[in-house]
Amino acid sequence: MITDATSAATTASAAAAMKQATGMNKDDFLKLFVTQLQNQDPLNPQDGTQFISQLAQLTQVEQAYNTNTNLQNLLNQGGNAGTMAAVSLIGKQVEATGSQVELSSGSSSAISYNLGKSAQTVTVSVLDANGKVVKTINGGAQGSGSNTVAWDGTDNSGAQLTPGTYSFSVSAKDASGTAVTATGIVRGKVNGVDMSGSTPVLSMGGLKINLTDVTSVSEAA
Repeated sequence: MITDATSAATTASAAAAMKQATGMNKDDFLKLFVTQLQNQDPLNPQDGTQFISQLAQLTQVEQAYNTNTNLQNLLNQGGNAGTMAAVSLIGKQVEATGSQVELSSGSSSAISYNLGKSAQTVTVSVLDANGKVVKTINGGAQGSGSNTVAWDGTDNSGAQLTPGTYSFSVSAKDASGTAVTATGIVRGKVNGVDMSGSTPVLSMGGLKINLTDVTSVSEAA
């Protein structure tokens, strides 16, 4: 019964959209067709072939509107499913691609990234909100895959920086000096979801991560 009601609502919505765009729907055309038949000259009847052809064309147009409406409903359902999936991540530990790092007062921060292959030299740069490099960390030689360097929260002069959200970039080269691909990783516990945009955004403390950037989910420790 729910399916029938949904189907009826979809059909009605498509018919309304069609009438708004073209001025009539199939029901209007049938009424017009019957009225013309009732009022035709019996001695000179109208050729019904043209009416049938026009009705067939109108039916095709209506079917196209039904298809568009059904597709839009599927897209809306997919968006709702994505929203529910995002909400279900609250309290979970997630890993995502990203280049943000949160600095808390009195503690160091871990900066994680993936290397496409082994690197002879790895340099991590921490940037403030204005894009200025405030800290450069030498990671030395590192293997391929997931790697992490610790940031004590100080700048290059040794001064303690203000707690908040910073960004980072990774520069890596192999023994021949060729650049190695490095992809930033963000890890944390989800404590909120912003659903005001087209894509849900997860909050992990002060960090903001798009749901589409999440690569793994696990139970929080």
